[in-house]
Amino acid sequence: MTTESDLPLVAVSTDLKDLSGHPTYAVAQKYADPVLDLSRCLPLLLPAYGTRLPVDALLARVDGLVLTGSPSNIEPHHYGETPANADSPADPARDATTLPLVRAALLHGVPVLGICRGFQEINVALGGSLLQQVHRTPGYHDHREGGDDIEAQYGPAHAVRAVRGSRIERIVGASEWTVNSLHGQGIRRLAGELVAEAHAPDGLIEAYSHRDADGFLLAVQWHPEWRAAGNPVSRALFAAFGDACRARAAARRARLHPSETA
Repeated sequence: MTTESDLPLVAVSTDLKDLSGHPTYAVAQKYADPVLDLSRCLPLLLPAYGTRLPVDALLARVDGLVLTGSPSNIEPHHYGETPANADSPADPARDATTLPLVRAALLHGVPVLGICRGFQEINVALGGSLLQQVHRTPGYHDHREGGDDIEAQYGPAHAVRAVRGSRIERIVGASEWTVNSLHGQGIRRLAGELVAEAHAPDGLIEAYSHRDADGFLLAVQWHPEWRAAGNPVSRALFAAFGDACRARAAARRARLHPSETA
């Protein structure tokens, strides 16, 4: 039986923001709460330290990594492009933290869940590229949120169809469901290590996993953290992530204390 002291520790990415003149590491409450309430793991808010982050020390102690959404976009030089919009919000400290962290987490076997910006970060970290303005790209719909009302912004926007036999189809227990949509960027070229798991009606990739079936890496373009407890798809995603983190925690404890598991 898992006790509170045995809860897997999950690092949750933060942004570097200016609050009243103070540089502040911040993340919305909606990302941390499902990690505790639905994944049954203990969230650790991870400062965007960039190259100062002791990556190996962190990954030796945590059992999962959540890469959150954000108002900012990855700077396009990370995937070999120049900015299409000079006003696109950036967070270079977050880029410098999360992009190397993705690659290291895979090497350490740490389960990873990516959401919106996190979904895009993983793809870029592994060599993929992004559409900087999906709404200006022929053949794609406008996936941005509309209006100032938060209920409308996070309301149902479009269907998502899972690839037959995919991991996300097994986790969710359905082949199609409806999601919110609050992103201006999306996948242009999927990294070679990744495999598409679900698509929007216009063909835009909405979910992917890693080709290595032994590890857990799942990322989605929508926002499952929004009112997650009341959404069956969100509950299933966070529960599956939590199960992977518990498996990682158990394996780590076995390595550190082999006599206790003999």
